[in-house]
Amino acid sequence: MFGKDIDYILLIVSVTFVFTALIMPLMVRIAKHVGAIDIPRTRHIHTKPMPKLGGLGIFLGFLFGYMLFGINSIQMNSVLIGSFIIVMLGIIDDINPIKSYQKLIGQIAAACVIVFYGKILLSNATLFGYNLEFGILKYPITLLFIVGCINIINLIDGMDGLSGGITSIFFITIGVICFFQGKLDSLVAVIVFIMLGATLGFLLHNFYPAKIFAGDSGSMFMGFIISIVALLGFKGTMLTSLLVPLMILAIPILDTLFAIIRRSLKGQPIFTADKEHMHHQFLKMNFSQRTTVLIVYAINILFSLASIFYVLNDSRKGIIIYIILFFLVLWFVLNTGIISDKMSNKVKDMEKKGIWRKRKK
Repeated sequence: MFGKDIDYILLIVSVTFVFTALIMPLMVRIAKHVGAIDIPRTRHIHTKPMPKLGGLGIFLGFLFGYMLFGINSIQMNSVLIGSFIIVMLGIIDDINPIKSYQKLIGQIAAACVIVFYGKILLSNATLFGYNLEFGILKYPITLLFIVGCINIINLIDGMDGLSGGITSIFFITIGVICFFQGKLDSLVAVIVFIMLGATLGFLLHNFYPAKIFAGDSGSMFMGFIISIVALLGFKGTMLTSLLVPLMILAIPILDTLFAIIRRSLKGQPIFTADKEHMHHQFLKMNFSQRTTVLIVYAINILFSLASIFYVLNDSRKGIIIYIILFFLVLWFVLNTGIISDKMSNKVKDMEKKGIWRKRKK
């Protein structure tokens, strides 16, 4: 039985992976043709213009996978419609940047399709054994959750392979949970494995040194699908607590939280771009781009393993790992400039003593 299940999973992932990987060079040509190019600025890490329609390639890979393996339902129709809105919004912004409030309106419109047409709602939440019923507030709470996930991935998309890798880790984690719970026939499982193939196919061209960026079309689309998977998984009792998807996304969530705090302390709008994100802190320690991304992957994988323990094995073990990881994050906050402009004395001392050697990119 397990053998057939694994074969089915590998078929979905491999087909969407190959399709997405093969069409990415075409996305590069289209991006150059329509002017969807990311020109390096002071806050950017890359030094040369980069095409940024990788998100369109991921979306097409998702559609191709759905045509072959999808489950037809009103919920899935709402996902397709909402995804189309998000991707088109992102493509427009990738070609000619639009204002933040205009993107927010488009994100809310896509979320409304999920809430009012697809009826995918966060009606209650279970955290540490406590169940909260939201009543009529489930509508704005679900909208806020979807829009929040969209922007969390969008904000962390600052290095080659970062958003695509974190998203792939999320889908792998949910896929493992689906497998061991015997829920491979669920809508969540189908979406997860289709998206896993698509994001890995994109990552083949996006990992350092990248040939194409996801762009807003990609980061927003990946965040949008993550929110849907989390809502469907929790609604279907696959994810026993709302804590699970949040912990799998701990790194982008914490990075976004730190960015909001940091910019608020400076009196800046929260959507103001800067070079103080988590990955920037590792770069300041003179890690290369490739090593920095791998470090972030490793931390994210630890949170994912804790989440798998929490759901499938022993929730106490999962919570213990969560606590250990959060202490490590606290150490990171206290010893870097992720919130404060000034790096800690400890980090400065390490730099003076040459503990972190300069590494070539």
